[in-house]
Amino acid sequence: MAVIDELLRSESNGNISFGNHELAAKAKLEDYEHAGDMYKVKTFQGITKLEKNGLFLYESVPGTSVHNFCESENSISFTVEGSQDAQITVGAADDSEYEVIVAGESAGVMKTNLSGKLSVSVELEGFGEVEVKMIKK
Repeated sequence: MAVIDELLRSESNGNISFGNHELAAKAKLEDYEHAGDMYKVKTFQGITKLEKNGLFLYESVPGTSVHNFCESENSISFTVEGSQDAQITVGAADDSEYEVIVAGESAGVMKTNLSGKLSVSVELEGFGEVEVKMIKK
């Protein structure tokens, strides 16, 4: 896969792709409308952040490129790409349990905190891209 040169784009399947982990300098795109929601992305080598309607949705340290990000009431899924291992935090349902699947392997059931954030480490170095799924229990 390739980085997202436009920083944030709508895909033909209704998902979004965002981020560019190869940028040396910070870049951002605000007021991007997709499916009736407003998105804002900030990205570069050091961090990638995504907000939806002014609320936290995704963050990775270091920066990543995210393809086919899809969220529903019961799951979040995406393919993440980066040159280094990354710590990824997503905004999910408050005080809920999710089964986390990374690269087809279960990482176990994890619980979100009171603000609905769920964090997972993803090994990207040497792999390039990895599929991540979070399924609400």
